[in-house]
Amino acid sequence: MKKTLIVMVALLCVASLFAAPKKAKKSKKAAASSEIKIGIINNPPSESGYRAANVKDFESVFTADKGYKVSTFYSLKNDEQLNAASQFITDGVDYILLSAAATDGWESVLKKAKRAGIKVFLFDRMLNASEDLYECAVVSDMANQGTTAVNWLKAQNLPEYNVIHIQGAMGSDAQIGRTAALDAEFAKGTMKKVIQQTATWDEAEAKKIVESVINSGEKFNVIYAENDGMAKGAVAALDEAGITHGVNGDVVVMGFDCNKWALRELLAGNWNYDGQCSPFQAAVIENMIKTGNVTSKKVISEEKGFDAKTITKADIDTYGLGD
Repeated sequence: MKKTLIVMVALLCVASLFAAPKKAKKSKKAAASSEIKIGIINNPPSESGYRAANVKDFESVFTADKGYKVSTFYSLKNDEQLNAASQFITDGVDYILLSAAATDGWESVLKKAKRAGIKVFLFDRMLNASEDLYECAVVSDMANQGTTAVNWLKAQNLPEYNVIHIQGAMGSDAQIGRTAALDAEFAKGTMKKVIQQTATWDEAEAKKIVESVINSGEKFNVIYAENDGMAKGAVAALDEAGITHGVNGDVVVMGFDCNKWALRELLAGNWNYDGQCSPFQAAVIENMIKTGNVTSKKVISEEKGFDAKTITKADIDTYGLGD
């Protein structure tokens, strides 16, 4: 009897050794299943000061500490973004957050995401796809940005408008929106298109475009650059050629995005106008994910334009991006 009791106690001890790891394994599995898997597709932060702020915004909101397992992919090429989206679908993410490099070509992959039960949120930019393929778009009104800028330019009542138009990445929502209002003026003949060319958001390419016009000897008095970096490149070309610009200068300089350094150029009178584009969409999307409350297909960021003659230091501190 005594021997039997000893054997039973020994068996119980062995059983308890194996029971503990099983419990720990179950706990680990439960923790993993509670993670929210997010796939973020965006342009690279090196694209511009705006994009760097946009990327940082999403990195600061969707963190591991808050229960998110985040995978990111950055590219300026639409086909590469499409491949990344397909891979996120294969990986079984719960949500895809997308700022598309181009507006077209997304219908098929969004349908694939929907069939897989993956919810898609657009941010920063719209794209051409049926509304039932995404949850919500938290975006800027790019067309309104263009209209606001062009209305400001018309209000300057210049004797003539000879415009160097430096475009962003062709086919992107930002380029399409910021181009449309100016194209309308070109079509009406109220403004002259000296040159209209893409620099794909790049400062150095913008400088080359302006240098080519200067070297041609063609007359111009407005530079309309679709982001701050390209405006900076354009101004560098003016400076090297000894052409004055900004308030009381020979050339009106216009940019977009409201980087702090660009707004300081306005305050100093070196530029004339900068259009605001808010990069802060992550918290709005997270709130919809957490609450499941999506009341609209589109949430528009509030934005405005800044004039060198009225901008203040407080404006720069409040609305400027970066340092």
